[in-house]
Parts: sequence; C-alpha cells; structure tokens
Amino acid sequence: MSESHAQPIAIPILYRPNVGIILTNERGEIFVAERINIPGAWQFPQGGIDDGEDALTAMYREMAEEIGVTPDKVQLLERRDGYRYAFAKGRLKYGIYGGQDQSYFRCLFLGQDSDVNLAATHQEFSRWRWIRPDEFQMSWVPKFKRAVYRQVFLDFFGLELAPAAG
Repeated sequence: MSESHAQPIAIPILYRPNVGIILTNERGEIFVAERINIPGAWQFPQGGIDDGEDALTAMYREMAEEIGVTPDKVQLLERRDGYRYAFAKGRLKYGIYGGQDQSYFRCLFLGQDSDVNLAATHQEFSRWRWIRPDEFQMSWVPKFKRAVYRQVFLDFFGLELAPAAG
C-alpha cells in the first residue's frame, strides 16, 4: 500500500477594502501624521471601507474621523485604485483580512491649519505636519507597506523615493 500525503489547503488572503488620503496644500506640500502608538511612523490618513459604503464616502468619513477635516474643507483632485499589501507575519485584521486593497484619493486642502483636529474621534495620531513630497522617508513606513507607498509617490507625484535601509 502506498502512503498518501495530503497537501495543505491554501487559504486565500482576503484583502480589506481601504482608502488612503493624500491631502495637499496650496504650496504643493502633503499632510503626514505620526501614529500615536508608533513614534517615528509617519503616514497618510487611511481607513477601511465599511459595509454598504463606497470608497468616496469612506474617504470623507475617515478624513473627518482621523484628522477632523470635513468635506467642505477639501477639493477632490484625483483617485487611483489597485494598491494592495499583505500584513506582516501573516497577521489578520478582524480575524479574516490578511491585507488591504486600497484606493488613494488626492485632495486639495481648502481650510486653515486650525481646522485639523487629531482628536476628532478616537485619536490615532500624535502630531502632524506639511512636507514636500520629496521629503517623505520610506523608513517611516512599515516594511510591508513600502511597495505601496513607493508606487503611490510615483503615480501621484512622479517621484522615485529612495528605499529605506534595512
């Protein structure tokens, strides 16, 4: 009799629908915020798309929740889809999602800096600032997100960001 070895069944990775928000000011600078729980980790606001919500609605909701900026304070400039990353070390979010499938929105900020409120709801960021796109450092981003950030900067700004060391 021959022995049968069953192959492990590959479980497909489910990607959570997500939006990323690139807020730019009239000087061409971009808004970045430092995660409250990870000092030195600067990023764009982002968040999941809820059931029954489209990406545009999610973008406006996440912007208001994370940084206190309401839809009347921005002008939508462009949207690009198809950015995807898997979480590090096989981590799952909500027990089922192994990564994020993102749509990125670039918006012009029409308000004043005083319109930004990081404590609008559940605070995710400790501080924020405006920087030129070429000042963004890949070392601020977790390794599993770096390919997406590099592609976003290339697509939206025509910039090839230098890879982070390590």
